[in-house]
Amino acid sequence: MARDGETREPAEGPVRPGRKRDPSRDGAILDAALEVLADVGYSRLSMDLVAARAGAGKATLYRRWPSKAELVVDAVARMKRAQVDLEHLPDTGDLRGDLLGLFRPQTVEEAERRLEVMAGLASMLVQDRALADAGTAAIVQPWAEAHHALMRRAVDRGEIPPTADIEALSQLIPSMAAFRALVRGKPFDRDFLVSMVDGVLLPALRHPPEAPAEPDRGPAS
Repeated sequence: MARDGETREPAEGPVRPGRKRDPSRDGAILDAALEVLADVGYSRLSMDLVAARAGAGKATLYRRWPSKAELVVDAVARMKRAQVDLEHLPDTGDLRGDLLGLFRPQTVEEAERRLEVMAGLASMLVQDRALADAGTAAIVQPWAEAHHALMRRAVDRGEIPPTADIEALSQLIPSMAAFRALVRGKPFDRDFLVSMVDGVLLPALRHPPEAPAEPDRGPAS
């Protein structure tokens, strides 16, 4: 028993049996979740199916992800992060070249598979509005971060004015690409990227609207 004035140390609980979490398994589980999502859609996806595809126990999944929605969000986020390397961004000396340099051609099979994944995610966002923001961020944020870094570099070298709203405009193409995939069911291809870069993004960056002039209030009385 602790004496007055002494701090009582919390008693340790019983040690749970079983193996420790293996972080290396996360990637395999998230890959399996994408495969199941593409194969059967979100409504039919279950933790049992993902566990079987990954060769893992269902309890292992639930220790990491409390629900299938959170599992899907993490799986899609991982897929999107793998598509853009924030540590090795293109550096062509020109913002247009850098933006286009982010694009990686896909095979027909890859494009179709990603559209199937996006269709499953779209279904999830409709069914679980509580995760809408997280699902949208999962597919937009990695690309928005890359665009922001390229735009900041362009500002630093004087290619675009410092008044350009790169915070908002870095979200433009990633958000439009998400809309294109989730709502229209169309792939993100080079023609779409070129049209957005040349027709919308670069003009907006290079010619930001001027701040409204302060009204002339006349001499103070």
